[in-house]
Amino acid sequence: MNVMIAGAGPTGLTLAIDLARRGIGVRLIDKATEFFDGSRGDGLQPRTLEVFEDLGVLDEVLRQSIAIPLMKIYLDGELVGERRMADPVEPTPDIPYPNARMLGQSRTEKILRDKLAEYGVTVELDTAIVGFSQTEDSVTAELSTGETVEADYLVGADGGRSFVRKHLGIAFEGTTDESIRTLLGDVAADGLDHEHGYWFATKANPMAGIALTPLSGGDHFQFGAPLDSADADTSIEALQELVDRYAGPGAAKLRNLTWSTVWRPNVRLAERFRVGRVFIAGDAAHVHPPTGGQGLNTGVQDAYNLGWKLADGREEVLATYETERRTNALRVLGISEDLMQKHVDGDESAMERGENTRQLDVSYRDPSDTSPIAAGDRAPDAPLVDASGNKVRLFELFRGPHETLLRFSPTSPSTHPHTVDISRDASPEAFAHYHAADGDEILIRSDGYIA
Repeated sequence: MNVMIAGAGPTGLTLAIDLARRGIGVRLIDKATEFFDGSRGDGLQPRTLEVFEDLGVLDEVLRQSIAIPLMKIYLDGELVGERRMADPVEPTPDIPYPNARMLGQSRTEKILRDKLAEYGVTVELDTAIVGFSQTEDSVTAELSTGETVEADYLVGADGGRSFVRKHLGIAFEGTTDESIRTLLGDVAADGLDHEHGYWFATKANPMAGIALTPLSGGDHFQFGAPLDSADADTSIEALQELVDRYAGPGAAKLRNLTWSTVWRPNVRLAERFRVGRVFIAGDAAHVHPPTGGQGLNTGVQDAYNLGWKLADGREEVLATYETERRTNALRVLGISEDLMQKHVDGDESAMERGENTRQLDVSYRDPSDTSPIAAGDRAPDAPLVDASGNKVRLFELFRGPHETLLRFSPTSPSTHPHTVDISRDASPEAFAHYHAADGDEILIRSDGYIA
C-alpha cells in the first residue's frame, strides 16, 4: 500500500509518521519552496501531547516548549492585574499531561520532520498536486514537477485553500468576517520581560488592545494587533506605533519582525471529509479562529484518527473517519466561535481557555451505533505493576501502531497479539478509570480510543 499526502504542516506530518511507522509507503509533498518559519499555531493541547507521546516526539516537544505564561494586564500603561489563559493543573494517573504547552508551529513541524526522517521519509518541497483522478482501486495524481503518481489513497492536508478539496468539489461552508482584521506575527521586543506575556489596552475599552506572548527558543514574542482599515500598514514601524499607542511611548522597542500575516475571523467546515479514495484533513477540512487554540490540534487528531484506518483499509473502517472527525470538528468550531464572540463582545472570560479546549473530552460515542467497530471515549492512562514488579503506565503499553486488549482479572488465556492482563493489586486505578469489573475485556484502538 502507498499513500500520497499533499501538505506538510502538522496534519500531514503526523499522518506521514503514523503511516510510516506501520510500514506503509508514503510520499509527503508541499507546494511551498521552503519550510514555514513562524509561530502561527503555537498552542499544543493536552490530547495532542498524548498523541505526540505515542509517536515518539513528546520528549523533544516538552524540551523545546514552555508552559502557558502569566499575562500582565496593562490599561493606559498601568499594571492592573495578572492572569493565565488557563490555570495549571496537577497531573493525575489518568491524565498525565493536563496542561497545554506553547511552541511555535515551525518548531513543532521541525520536530515532526526529524521523526519522519527516521523512517526514511522526507518532505518534497516545491511540489504541488495540479490534478488527480480515481478509480475503485487507486488514485492517479499529476504533480507540478510533471510527474504522474499512482497511489492507493490521496490525503489533502493542504490548508484552507486546499486544491484537493476544491478539485473534489466539496463545499466549504461558513463565513469570513472582513470587518475584523488583526495583524499577527513574531517580533522581538526590548524592554519586556520574556518570561511573561503582555496585554496592553485602554481603560475605556480593555478588551481591544495588543497582545504579546513569549515564544520559546529565543527572544521573540507572538503579537496580535488590531488593524483599523483595509489598507492598514503592516510594517514594523506601524506595529511600533500600535505598541506605543496601547502600552505608552518607550514601553517596548520592537525589532526583528520575522513573520506576519493579516488574520480575519474565518469559520468554515467542509461538507464532506472524503470522496472515494481521497480524504481531506486539518485546515483543508475545517478552519478555526485562533481563540481556544484548537485548529492545529484538531488537525493532528484528524491525522491520528485516519492513519490506522488507511492501514486497515476495510470500507466499514474507512467510513468512520468522516463520521467521527467531522462531528468533532463541528463541536470544536462551536467552542472557538463562542470564545471569539466573547472577545468581540468585550467579555473578559474570553482571555481564559476553559476545560473544553484541552480536547481530552473528545468522544466518538454514538448510542445508535451498534456495529462491531463502534468507538467510545478516550482511553485513560493508569499506573500498574507488571509481572516482574516493574512500574509501567498503560500509555507505555499502548504505544505503537497496534490495538491493545485490556483484560481485568482474566481467568483464561488470550489469543490477541497485544494483551495486557490487569489484576486489582497491579492497578486499582485502571479498574476505577475504566469502570471495570473482574472478567471485563476492553479493546483499545491504536489511536487511544475505546473500541
